[in-house]
Amino acid sequence: MEKYCYLIVAAIYAVVAIDFWRAPKHNAKNWHTLAVGFGLIFHAWLLKITLFYYSINLSLSNAISAILWLTILIYWLASFKNKLQSLQAFALPIAAICVLYQGFFRHAHFIDYANQPYFFAHIVVALLAYSLFTFATFHAALMSLAERSLHQKTSMMTLPDFPPLLPMEKLLFQVISLAFVLLSLTLLSGLLFSEEIYQQAFKFNHKNVFAVLSWLVYGTLLYGHFKLGWRGRKAIHWTIAGFGLLLLAYVGSKFVFEVMLTH
Repeated sequence: MEKYCYLIVAAIYAVVAIDFWRAPKHNAKNWHTLAVGFGLIFHAWLLKITLFYYSINLSLSNAISAILWLTILIYWLASFKNKLQSLQAFALPIAAICVLYQGFFRHAHFIDYANQPYFFAHIVVALLAYSLFTFATFHAALMSLAERSLHQKTSMMTLPDFPPLLPMEKLLFQVISLAFVLLSLTLLSGLLFSEEIYQQAFKFNHKNVFAVLSWLVYGTLLYGHFKLGWRGRKAIHWTIAGFGLLLLAYVGSKFVFEVMLTH
C-alpha cells in the first residue's frame, strides 16, 4: 500500500509538470496550485515515516527526496506572492523521479546519537541548511537559463515562461541568507558535539574542511551582494561554487558508501 502512495505523489507531480510543458505560454491554472498542495502533503507524510523510522534514516534516497520536497514547497509558497509557478515546471519532474527512487530503491543510514534531543536538533538544522543550499543552486541555474532566454539565445526546446529576474534574485538571496544562518548553527553545534563525543573540538576530516570552505564562500557571496552589489552571473557562479564544496563534503561520501560499495 505504501508503494502506491509513492506512485500517487509522483503522478501528481508529473501530471502538473506535463501540463506546464504542454502549453508553456499559458498562465498557471488554479488546479495546479491545489494539486501540488495535495502532493506536498502526501510527500511530507511519506518523508515522516521514512526519515524518522525508529531513528533518523538519512539515506541518500531520503535526503534527496526531502530536498526536492522543500524545493517544491518554497516555489509553491513563493508563488502566492510572486508569479513563480512556471518554475515548478522544472522542479516537479525531478521531484517525481526522486519520490520513486525513495520508494523503490531504499537504503538505510541511521544516525548515531539521534535519541539525544540536542543532537537531533543539530541533524534537523543541518538537513534544512543543505536542502536550502541545494534549492538555491537549482534556482541559480534557472536564473541563468532565464537570462539566456531573455537575451533570446537559441534553445533546443520551448520553455515555460520565466518570471522577471528581479523576484527570482530576491528569492535566491532570501534563501541563501536563511541557509547561511542555519549552516552557521550547524557548524557551531557540530563543534560542541565533536568535543563531547570525540573529545576533539574540530575533527579534521574532509567533511568538516569542505563544510567550512563552503561557509566561507557563501559568507563572501552575501557580503558581496549586500555591500558591493554583486548580482547576475557573479552571484550565480558563487552560489554554484559554494554548493560544489557542500556536495564534496556530504553527498559524495554518502553516494560512495550507499551506492557504489553496496553493489
